Amino acid sequence: MTFFSFQPRLVIHGGAGTLFKGRLNPEREALAREGLTTALQSAVKALSTSALDAVELAVKALEDSPAFNAGRGAVYTHEGEQHMDAAIMVGSSREAGAIAGVQGIKNPIRAARKVLEASSHVLLIGRGAENFAQLQGCEFASPDYFHSDYRWQQLLTLRDSHQTALDHGIGVSEAPDKKQHLGTVGAVALDIHGELAVATSTGGMTNKRYGRVGDSPLIGCGTYADAHCAISATGHGEFFMRTAFAANLAARLRYGQYTLEAACDEALQEIEDLGGGGGLVIINARGEYAMPFNTGRMYRGTIVPNGAPEIKIYE
Repeated sequence: MTFFSFQPRLVIHGGAGTLFKGRLNPEREALAREGLTTALQSAVKALSTSALDAVELAVKALEDSPAFNAGRGAVYTHEGEQHMDAAIMVGSSREAGAIAGVQGIKNPIRAARKVLEASSHVLLIGRGAENFAQLQGCEFASPDYFHSDYRWQQLLTLRDSHQTALDHGIGVSEAPDKKQHLGTVGAVALDIHGELAVATSTGGMTNKRYGRVGDSPLIGCGTYADAHCAISATGHGEFFMRTAFAANLAARLRYGQYTLEAACDEALQEIEDLGGGGGLVIINARGEYAMPFNTGRMYRGTIVPNGAPEIKIYE
């Protein structure tokens, strides 16, 4: 009989972007590093019991930080509102829960997990999702909790134009770069039992209109887990939806003779060939992981039980 050992691990991201080193406000960078560290430290103990708990706790911590485009730090729509999306999935059973276009829910990832656990559906949207979350005891917060002068100024930069921008690249009074700016948060985990799970949360695009929803709450696009791997992506969601990014990446690993690095490179190249940019975090059932991106930077980090957080932003 053949046995293999693996290292339980948590891997997270706080979004990717086109701003390179030296162009990011040092205070914003320090806030992001602090948020990533807090998320890793708050969730690593859960690897001894449940990968699903670990990814929820990590994403909750990122939602609680104003540094990231999720939860408290969500960007504004054209109408000056904050519409949030989130999804969570467990690998072995492929059970999943997601919400989209919600307002006021303090931790959208908690509501997504309630959909997984207490609903026969996978994706709930808008007012219906908010009503469901309220019935399930999810905490709501006032608009003041979510308000950020920094995010508001980002909206004002674009509000009178037809442009939208993803976060982590557009500064105040600064137009978006060609590849735009990405700010979704996510986590993937392999626990001590060999279970895989993923969670993703986002506020979407600054200045978005018409109830736009991106790839994050769509299972197989920005979020996916099966018995082989777990994937959370960040990027221009339209491209990740058009390529069924996460599901196709998982299929490369499941059916093809790909290394983790080669599969990720090919999947990101497909996004780039279409004109998009972004990145992802991924972990497989052997504990191998990757955090690739094709933009100037990506907030990312990893931790193992009894280990110290490893935080990176640039290449």
